[in-house]
Amino acid sequence: MTSWMERESRVMMTTGGRRLKRTIVRGQGARVWDDEGREYLDFVGGWAVTNLGHCHPAMVAAIEQQAKTLLIASNDVYTIPQILLAEQLVARSCLDRVFFANSGAEANEGAVKLARKWGKLHRDGAYEVITARHSFHGRTLAMTAATGKPEGRIPFEPVPQGFISVEYDDIAALRDATTATTVAVMLELVQGEGGVHVPRDGYFEAVREWCDHNKLLLILDEVQTGFGRLGTLFGYQQFNIEPDIMTLAKGLGGGVPIGALMAKQSAAVFTPGDHGTTYGGSPLMCAAALASFEYMVEHDIAAHARSVGGYFKARLERLCADHPALVHAVRGRGLLLAIELTEPRALEVATTCLDRGLLVNVVPSTQSTLRFMPPLIIGEAEVDAAIGILDHAIVSQRS
Repeated sequence: MTSWMERESRVMMTTGGRRLKRTIVRGQGARVWDDEGREYLDFVGGWAVTNLGHCHPAMVAAIEQQAKTLLIASNDVYTIPQILLAEQLVARSCLDRVFFANSGAEANEGAVKLARKWGKLHRDGAYEVITARHSFHGRTLAMTAATGKPEGRIPFEPVPQGFISVEYDDIAALRDATTATTVAVMLELVQGEGGVHVPRDGYFEAVREWCDHNKLLLILDEVQTGFGRLGTLFGYQQFNIEPDIMTLAKGLGGGVPIGALMAKQSAAVFTPGDHGTTYGGSPLMCAAALASFEYMVEHDIAAHARSVGGYFKARLERLCADHPALVHAVRGRGLLLAIELTEPRALEVATTCLDRGLLVNVVPSTQSTLRFMPPLIIGEAEVDAAIGILDHAIVSQRS
């Protein structure tokens, strides 16, 4: 019988490359099952998406009810789930206005577009955005230019202009790159795709101060860090700053495709006709996201993620101490964590973990970094099980 992987190879474009050779057919909580019935602990979580785990009852009920009521309507009319979700986002954050998109890349595109219009109105036509090297903001053509990874940009050149990349966690580099044509600084609070890099204390306060001093917008890409992933509802709440513009996706939908562009009133300069979307903010997606959001707030899932994340990080640090010749470093915050191996064997470790029932993510830009983005509802027992598998997988790579 032809496998699903063979059938996929005949019809799908070769883009991401499926490193974990399994076909997943079912999920429940923090576990998934493949087409042969094998069970796995899921510490990838759809790339930091399944905050409440797979098929959470609150989300399933909301999706079922909304699917029987109204799937989509054009944005020429008002729809209730969209308004309710926007109200919650505004009430729980420091931002004032919301635009719903379908993904993080779309939200980031909208953020840059909004900043450019603001620059025309308030900064003499300034349009350039400073980003960080090793960042990741999406795979659209403009976000390929914004992302600080030459290897992802060069095959598609010429790319849209207007982006300057500097070293992350280097305030002097940011200051040196600022010119009269700079309109905004766009940064991730923790560089997820870059290898889970956390900045030093004081960096973001200095960035905020520099933006204020030079009348620049601060755009925070919270696509991966928002919605409890770092241990607070929004990541910026841990860094003693507020953004002018913020982008969200991944955990916002808890498993359904939705993104959000948020802005303070002073930066929300879009007027009718400036931006739009067919599917963004649909009743179905907003109802699902709202159910996830309300459950997270009611049960303080962010605090749980902070607690279990601390436990998980301590276990990883112990693993590092036990195998200093094999594990070089542990990085991250909350339930966005990573280990860096001393050799580029991350794929081999991930494959061994897979064979023993654990899904982990290989950071492709390094080949030596494993990233962990489990559902925020995991407990210490599941962390212990994952550590046991990971320990075995790492030791098995000893030369």
